[in-house]
Amino acid sequence: MIASYFPKYGAVLALFVLSVGALDTFTAAVYEHAVILPNRTETPVSKEEALLLMNKNIDVLEKAVKLAARQGAHIIVTPEDGVYGWVFTRETIYPYLEDIPHPEVNWIPCKDPQRDH
Repeated sequence: MIASYFPKYGAVLALFVLSVGALDTFTAAVYEHAVILPNRTETPVSKEEALLLMNKNIDVLEKAVKLAARQGAHIIVTPEDGVYGWVFTRETIYPYLEDIPHPEVNWIPCKDPQRDH
């Protein structure tokens, strides 16, 4: 696996306080991490490998979010591509995407993920 352009395990956790109104304040954490990518992003991976990579990135994000919460963060901002990365072509991003059934199809993918729509 290769990491993104950010430093290895490059967690930059910046805490800052945002004032909202005269009395309300929130502590926010902004988190960036080295996204775990496949060895070659120009070559498609299987759905299973894509899911494995995304789960690894979610595990990293989950640890960072829990740490930020323990340190007092109320709002935690993570990168929009922090789960799957961004160095893909239209063909190589496909295994990371979820099929959404037509609205007339009576199927909830989360409840029955093995069903073929």
